[in-house]
Amino acid sequence: MTISPDSGPRVRTTTPLAQHRTRFFDHRIPSLYAGRYRIENRQVLKDVDGGDRVIDATPQPFDVVQPRFSIDPAGINARFPVPDAVGTYSQTLPHINLDAPGLPWNRPLGRGHGGEVPWVALLVFREDELPEDPDAVGMVSVGTVRQLLAGDLGDGTPPVLPPESLRPEECDEQCATVLVPAALFDAVKPLPAELGYLSHVREGGPPDATLAASDPEPDEKELNGVVVANRFPAAAGGRHVVHLVSLEGFDQCLTETAPAVDVRLVSLTCWAFTSEPDSGIGFGDVCQNLATTDGVTPRPEAELRLRVPVSPPAGPTGPQREALGRMATGAVALPQRLETGERTVAFHRGPLTAQPAQQLPPPAAPRLDSPGEALIYLEQYGVFDTTYAAAFSAGRTLALADAEFRTALMEFRSAARSAVRRLASHPQLVGRAVAARQLTAPLAFESFDRMLARGEGTRFTQAVKQAGQHLRAGRRRPVAAGVRRTFADPRALLSQPDVAGILTQATASELQPVTTWLDRLRRLEMLGLEHLVPDSRMLPPESIRFAYADPGWIRAAVDGALSIGVGHALDADLNNLATSGGPLPACAVLLHSELVPNWPKTVITAYAGAGAVEPLRTAVYGTSIQLLLYPRLIDRFELAEPPRGICFGIGDVGTIELREISGDRIGYPKHEEFPDPAGFQRFLRPGGRDVLNVDDGSDSALVRALSEAHGGQRISSAQFALQMINAPQVQSFSRP
Repeated sequence: MTISPDSGPRVRTTTPLAQHRTRFFDHRIPSLYAGRYRIENRQVLKDVDGGDRVIDATPQPFDVVQPRFSIDPAGINARFPVPDAVGTYSQTLPHINLDAPGLPWNRPLGRGHGGEVPWVALLVFREDELPEDPDAVGMVSVGTVRQLLAGDLGDGTPPVLPPESLRPEECDEQCATVLVPAALFDAVKPLPAELGYLSHVREGGPPDATLAASDPEPDEKELNGVVVANRFPAAAGGRHVVHLVSLEGFDQCLTETAPAVDVRLVSLTCWAFTSEPDSGIGFGDVCQNLATTDGVTPRPEAELRLRVPVSPPAGPTGPQREALGRMATGAVALPQRLETGERTVAFHRGPLTAQPAQQLPPPAAPRLDSPGEALIYLEQYGVFDTTYAAAFSAGRTLALADAEFRTALMEFRSAARSAVRRLASHPQLVGRAVAARQLTAPLAFESFDRMLARGEGTRFTQAVKQAGQHLRAGRRRPVAAGVRRTFADPRALLSQPDVAGILTQATASELQPVTTWLDRLRRLEMLGLEHLVPDSRMLPPESIRFAYADPGWIRAAVDGALSIGVGHALDADLNNLATSGGPLPACAVLLHSELVPNWPKTVITAYAGAGAVEPLRTAVYGTSIQLLLYPRLIDRFELAEPPRGICFGIGDVGTIELREISGDRIGYPKHEEFPDPAGFQRFLRPGGRDVLNVDDGSDSALVRALSEAHGGQRISSAQFALQMINAPQVQSFSRP
């Protein structure tokens, strides 16, 4: 199988099923912000003489009430990472999904900021960063809003809020606060220009065929507000706490240096998680190593075939070319001792080959009876190829080691012998519709039952009464004239197709455990890894190998299993009834990698043309070697990262795959990696705190670079979220 790996892991590119949709919107600005308002009415009465009378109505105050100092936990739809999660999250930006789609925009941040700038932000803190929560477990200071504004909840500058903006009952509300050192706040705070890119509205729900496909209206029931953090968890791992904080009253500090003293922020909600140390080897890195030599250059096809790597000499001789040719198929050279005691070298391989197996000549007999018949002698070089002889011996050894199979095989042959001899003694049954019972039940019982069913009990009674007299008189029943008993050759009967079908039906219960065992052998279930990979150099650590399955090898192994307990030629002929079974494997994939133990839920998919091919068998040897057998030749093989919910971040190799932001294929991958060269370090703020430079106006801002990658048009908040989706990565191997 010639395999060409696609360079580098990527996100899944299959067409999504039309059962669910996810769309992103920039923001949801309310028609009226949360706050305190007053309605004033004035009426002017026009008099005919020109004297106007002004009537002022009593002002009507009203409040637009929205969450300000806390949010209902029931209004949180999802958080990622989930609270108390443990995993490798150093390449993921935490986010929170809110049931209220407009919450991030339901009140203005402050004067001078547009309505699309949210008043909340999601801040990530590590261990030993927060004075009141050094262990990053979510400790907060709780008190009333009145205490907060008066500075009675502890150190730190509280938010500066206009007194007239507070409702009387708000002052007595409970709120949670977190103390953030000024230097830390300056390092992690999002800029006003960045806040809009870190919040968006997400719609998830079934598509509505009645709406225009080009621009359908959002489903109000499926809208959620999403706030994304601008900081990656530490690569070294550790506890992290995430706070959804209110920036109201600190809007001036977002563009200027924070006060010299610490700041006390209102925490609307918080949760903690543990990030494990990032070894630098993730799913994408492992897949990329399997497919490429240096992260970019695809591995040569020869490296992806199941064979021992060999460097041929310059100008090889004839014997060397023969040896190289056989090793190219997956064979190895092993020492051999002949029956005469001589020592030599023989070629050997298992059922998996690096090239399609050579067509074998028609067999001299329907089956192999001994391993010697399967030996291939290379007369020109005086050496043997023991491939098929070893297969015969392997099948025979496995059968001898399985007492249940031996018993089942003997019982099947015994039942088949009885049935075929019954046919031989009653040749008139051949060619007729014969029930299985006619070949297995005692014929005397059957005749007696038929006689009684026809009402011939009187004749039977008379025959019994007269039997004594006739026996004493020495009389015997004469044979009717012209009646002659004939017998057929059982072995000759077996060559008739209809007879084989009758016997298979007659011995179905005895044959079933035999064929089940042989099907397992055909699927290579009982063979050890040493039979499949005779040399460890063929499958080194962190490698993937593709191979063909040799049907001749499997046939020889089945012949070896059926060779046990053969007493005479009829038994050997009856073996043919057991040779038909389930499908044979056509090709195989062997994976020796950390993916097997560390990513046990990896989605593995094989394709033949456009259709997926289900594996005939999957097995794991030890802890890190996985075998997949397929019933037909595959064209493409994919390793996909286990699926997960939508989250934001970058891939293991430091890139994201760009997605379409316009046209009819919005959201579909463009098959372009960003950035080029790989690495997101250029988009981080200086200071080593892993804070993303979303949009500070400089050339190193991520939004600017993404906009240039999309043709220079400045992307929006929804488009930014679309690009930052950290979708599961996929590595594909294709056969030209």
